[in-house]
Amino acid sequence: MTRIYLPSVGPDSWQQLLAKPELHWATGYSARTLAHSWEAAAGLPPEIAQLLKSLGGEAELLLALPEHKTPLPGGRRESQSDVFALLRVARQVVACTIEGKVDEPFGPTVEEWLVDASSGKQERLGYLAKLLGLSEPVAGDVRYQLFHRTASAVVEAQRFGASGAAMIVHSFSPNAR
Repeated sequence: MTRIYLPSVGPDSWQQLLAKPELHWATGYSARTLAHSWEAAAGLPPEIAQLLKSLGGEAELLLALPEHKTPLPGGRRESQSDVFALLRVARQVVACTIEGKVDEPFGPTVEEWLVDASSGKQERLGYLAKLLGLSEPVAGDVRYQLFHRTASAVVEAQRFGASGAAMIVHSFSPNAR
């Protein structure tokens, strides 16, 4: 994983970072919608800024990394957040993983993800549970995507020395799905 990030020149810059750029970049879907929302905001989108006020003040975006990959033990690949945002709220720094959704599902539950689980998946699940202070076995009805994205926020908070971590779902669903 590279540690060099290039500046964005607009929403279309985000497309090249997608795992499947041609497939995931379409009007009305989360990747494209999220890129346009964050770029138009020139900082934090208003709904995210409003949510973060609950932490005790105005949030300042220090850094936003689209399609940011966080290495996690076990498994075959990193956790890829739609946006990783490093923020300052009042006197604290907060690491946030942002998951954008329009009407896409959150993927399999932990129980579904564990069907025919490899030793790598078992290792990852144990790591995630320990990191988040959960007892094993993890509830099978939790969506795995939400579980590992939340853990990614904690990993990045530790890496950046942030005092807080958050996983935020940035919803664009016209049906409040």
